Amino acid sequence: MAGGKIRKEKQKGSNHFQGGIPFHKSKGQHILKNPMLVESIVQKAGIKPTDVVLEIGPGTGNLTKKLLEAGKKVVAVEVDSRMVLELKRRFQGTPFSNRLEVIQGDVLKCELPFFDICVANIPYQISSPLLFKLLDVNQKQNFRCAIIMFQREFAMRLVAQPGDKLYCRLSVNTQLLSRVFHLLKVGKNNFRPPPKVDSSVVRIEPKKPLPIPIGKLKEWNGMLSLCFSRKNKTLGSIFGQKKVIEMLEKNYKTLESLGHLKNDSEAIDMSVLADEKDEQRVVNENEDCNMDVESGKADEDEMDVEVSDADSDNDDMQENNLDFKAKVMGVLKQFDYADKRSSKLTQNEFIHLLSVFNQAGIHFTSSK
Repeated sequence: MAGGKIRKEKQKGSNHFQGGIPFHKSKGQHILKNPMLVESIVQKAGIKPTDVVLEIGPGTGNLTKKLLEAGKKVVAVEVDSRMVLELKRRFQGTPFSNRLEVIQGDVLKCELPFFDICVANIPYQISSPLLFKLLDVNQKQNFRCAIIMFQREFAMRLVAQPGDKLYCRLSVNTQLLSRVFHLLKVGKNNFRPPPKVDSSVVRIEPKKPLPIPIGKLKEWNGMLSLCFSRKNKTLGSIFGQKKVIEMLEKNYKTLESLGHLKNDSEAIDMSVLADEKDEQRVVNENEDCNMDVESGKADEDEMDVEVSDADSDNDDMQENNLDFKAKVMGVLKQFDYADKRSSKLTQNEFIHLLSVFNQAGIHFTSSK
């Protein structure tokens, strides 16, 4: 304007470019720029010349090119139409063009095609739902492994062992369904634009058959939700709370009225094991990353069932509640679980605990 100053407006979150395309940090768009890291990821994936590779979040195709060189075909799923056009343009007229299939869509909503290996550099906010969607897909088609870039803290939760500060329900659920290996740590400066936190690459190999019947997964998840509601308290303290006893007794009565029907062959979506709170604990790139991992504060809110210390006052419990509480506590004491803590229980101990609870008629879901 005449007589005025022209102000340059800074475009928020999109001041990083590759091939003329602005990246949006708010959408989790961080492109790998280190060619040696890209090469390392492909090598660790162990791709065979006959493999169909599913790539999630290909971006502008830096990793895609290496995957095409290693495998038979790459199916790339990308939600951003700008990236889809750039990807197609990059490989158009090259020997790779007939071996690349690009699907535009949300990976959490679209049906995934057949693949042997999955390689993914994903927005961190979809980490948990994507992980369990892949493990659900494996029940229908066997893929060999998934190589996924996660926020480092999320990745360390996946591989955490009993007694570790980051050991949580996510750790137990993931290790129930798969074998998980930490491959390498990735510094934030390997990305353009750089996120505020470091990342890690993890290898996930689905288990088949599962250690428990697939029809027991809802029961399993319900029990773990309770156990990890206060993971450093004893199981006796957690299961002795009034609301917990009331919920378990209600499930018992419901199942009793239905003839105690439980179908262990019931098909179950693995997404029931995904914990949305794990995404809340992930430090988003557009937020301050001041989480104190060593303090263990991120573990305090891992509950689906609302319980409170005040509910442990048993003075006004009705007689039937007292009877059912005695049943629950009797199981815990009989098998020496009453004084144990979820933070130190192994997967086999959780499986055994669910088994003895169910044998005593104590269930964690009231569905058929």
